[in-house]
Amino acid sequence: MVTRESWRRQAGRDGGLPLFRAAGIPVLLAPSWWLGSAVIVVLYAPLVGQLAPGLDGTASVVLAAAFAVFLGLSVLAHELGHSLVALRLGLPVRRLRLFLLGGVSEVMRTPGKPAHEGLIAAAGPVVSIALAGAFSLGAMAIPHPDAVWLLIAQTAFANAAVAAFNLLPGLPLDGGRILRAGVWAATGRRLAGTRAAVAGGGVVAAALVGWALWGLADGSEDRWLRFAVCVLTAWFVVAGARGELVDERRRTWPDGLTLGELVRPVLQLPAESPVSGALTVSAGRGVVLVRADGVAAGLLDREQAERLAATSPHAPAEQAAVPIRPETVLLASESGAEVVERVRGTAAWEYLVVDLEGRPAGVLRRADLKAALDRR
Repeated sequence: MVTRESWRRQAGRDGGLPLFRAAGIPVLLAPSWWLGSAVIVVLYAPLVGQLAPGLDGTASVVLAAAFAVFLGLSVLAHELGHSLVALRLGLPVRRLRLFLLGGVSEVMRTPGKPAHEGLIAAAGPVVSIALAGAFSLGAMAIPHPDAVWLLIAQTAFANAAVAAFNLLPGLPLDGGRILRAGVWAATGRRLAGTRAAVAGGGVVAAALVGWALWGLADGSEDRWLRFAVCVLTAWFVVAGARGELVDERRRTWPDGLTLGELVRPVLQLPAESPVSGALTVSAGRGVVLVRADGVAAGLLDREQAERLAATSPHAPAEQAAVPIRPETVLLASESGAEVVERVRGTAAWEYLVVDLEGRPAGVLRRADLKAALDRR
């Protein structure tokens, strides 16, 4: 059982401070979020002083810090929109992380349909637009502009900006995912959609750099802030788009390849067989260890078996078995895309392949699949 403390320790090692769970999803705060918030306070506090001349320096800093918190909560709501729709569509979400340039919902499985991809991508901007509308109404309800009005109005503007920016048609932005879903639906090929959205990401990055350079040439008052933000964001877009393309190629089943070409022959041995003997006959094959009652004890793990054989060569091979779980069993009739998705979403080194009647047909090793995908 995973305790609260063990979850917090593991999540912390994975790159963030665990805050809480929302709809069962761990929410983490990456160290870079603090840096981004500090930059917002430093840059936003002087602007507060200009927009609200009656505030002193301390009040301006407090208001700027409040804006950073409101912006973080808005990004959290945006990402929860993605996550809740993914859960609704049956796609598990590993965690939600807030970091320097926003946040990310780590959906553990790739959407199987273009419509699902589009719905998950659109959910975040829809939440941001709704928040922008709600905060705008709140600002209009305040009869005399003051510090609170400024905070609410700026939060409304920030949510509108988040929605508008994320709807730009380039990966890794939400608009790029919507574009990918559209091309995928039109062509029937997810890879084609990814390529189109990656190209869109390049256009978005170029536009950001162009706008930054225009500000420098024009001598605008905010030119250095614009330059820093635009260049950093352009780098984020380019790196994210490249990562999406590499990831897509690694999950795309190569044309002409069959599962049978990757599956190793399978051998069934009694679970009580000496581990040294099981190792000898397992060269190049997968080994299913079967108990006397006919129940499979698991797959022989070569590394465990070698360590066990070095000290106790006559020990039962079952002691070096990895249990066969439902998620590590593949049907020989599954499509290549389904096999890749199953392997990507399950932590195991070997997978038992069975025919339609449940009989072992072979063993697929993760390393063999990875090598086949990398050769593309």
